[in-house]
Amino acid sequence: MFREKLQPFIDRHEEINTLLSTQEIASDIKKMTALSKEQSSIAKLVEQARAYMETADAIEENKELLGDEELGDLAKEELSELEPMLPQIEEEIKILMIPRDPNDDRNIYIELRAGAGGDESALFVEDIFKLYLRYAEKMGWKVEIMSSSEGTAGGYKELIALVKGDGAYSQLKYESGVHRVQRVPDTETQGRVHTSAITVAIIPEVDDVEVDIKPNDIKMDVYRSSGCGGQSVNTTDSAVRLTHIPTGIVAAIQDEKSQHKNRDKAMKVLKARVYEAQMQAQLDEASADRKAQVGSGDRSEKIRTYNYPQNRITDHRIGLTLYSLDHIMNNGNLEQVIEPLTAHAQSEAIKAAGL
Repeated sequence: MFREKLQPFIDRHEEINTLLSTQEIASDIKKMTALSKEQSSIAKLVEQARAYMETADAIEENKELLGDEELGDLAKEELSELEPMLPQIEEEIKILMIPRDPNDDRNIYIELRAGAGGDESALFVEDIFKLYLRYAEKMGWKVEIMSSSEGTAGGYKELIALVKGDGAYSQLKYESGVHRVQRVPDTETQGRVHTSAITVAIIPEVDDVEVDIKPNDIKMDVYRSSGCGGQSVNTTDSAVRLTHIPTGIVAAIQDEKSQHKNRDKAMKVLKARVYEAQMQAQLDEASADRKAQVGSGDRSEKIRTYNYPQNRITDHRIGLTLYSLDHIMNNGNLEQVIEPLTAHAQSEAIKAAGL
């Protein structure tokens, strides 16, 4: 049964090899690029499929030799090595057969917003941003702050950053949602633990051609940038707010001194948000796909709790609890949470695909 599912991939890979060697494809750059891309996308799966079949065949051959006086012992020895390999290859193949998220290789915008908890919430936005910075550094990614609004006692009421690097979306896509923190604030004289929350949104960056926004669909407002506590940081109307009229989606940028630069940044953020809204609408329609996710990606969903007194981090979607909050926050060891989330998502996707 498993062989039957693998054979079409092997056949298609061989078919593409044949097509790429023809004059017709060689003279058509568009077709050649599309075929090469398809070949690359299934190459690892085909390699594992062949390894699976070769291993399965070798197991059968050795089983037939078990009763042979001369070769029986050798066959038994070979089987002890081959049989544990088969389920391992099978699991790798199942993961490779999961339909790939088309956004996985994209750069991302991380949007962090303070929620319930006032000043403490704004301070936690800064703490989580530092966590992502440390993790990005470990991954070799680049981070650029697009827009920020400081809190009255430090931290950020809102912060938007662009993260550029291989697999940024695939690694951080499960971060969207409400992050709750439980700790004793610096301003707390009685030593009481306070609970506050922030929201995180992970939005894939899109190319200009992928989201077509007509000029007539955009309303642009300009205003004077303001700093902490409403203090003016610029004497000209350089801050820009763009509104996508059909959806009501808004993007506002004020960090640059140039109105033109702020508009360019706001347009990039606006396009990413419109794309994300379209993507979310498609997910809402495809209930089966939604079940295969870790959570829904809904920003109102409480996904994680950071409990400082207990040095505990808990991801509520998969029931993961780790007592290493200090190491995760201070060293950017976010993979301790991301890897179990990814494994769970893969397991659910395998079930949903009936593999």
